[in-house]
Amino acid sequence: MAKSEVVALSPEKMEVEYDKEADVLYISFSPGMAADDSELTDNDIIIRYKNKKIIGITVLHFSERRKQKKN
Repeated sequence: MAKSEVVALSPEKMEVEYDKEADVLYISFSPGMAADDSELTDNDIIIRYKNKKIIGITVLHFSERRKQKKN
């Protein structure tokens, strides 16, 4: 199970990218910073860490999630 953590977000420093071919949504709270650890949750979300702080998330099967939400 994923660790709970409050993340202070600064929208101007946040980066969001979608890879249509891979169907993956990348959200980076610290663009350019490389993770030193990551965790795959039960619902196929990867949480990326640097020095035990969350620096981004990766949402696998993103378009499928959007379809499920609409139904």
